[in-house]
Amino acid sequence: MSIMNEDVLQIFSKRLKELRLEAGYTQTALASLLHIKQQSYIRYEYGTGEPSLQTLVNLSDIFGVSVDYLLGRSDL
Repeated sequence: MSIMNEDVLQIFSKRLKELRLEAGYTQTALASLLHIKQQSYIRYEYGTGEPSLQTLVNLSDIFGVSVDYLLGRSDL
């Protein structure tokens, strides 16, 4: 079941990449932290895949932002 429409997925992928680069993580390191395959993570950044709800929560915890921010529902 998809939780993101195309617009939300585009915002998510952009913010995810920005946060990763600001934090100094490689895609490989972040995938490892999330216990997912690197290829799965790459799909998130390219907007061709979406994370599970648990992975979404884990990403918000890693970066210290809200899930709403990751999904473009908040600018904070």
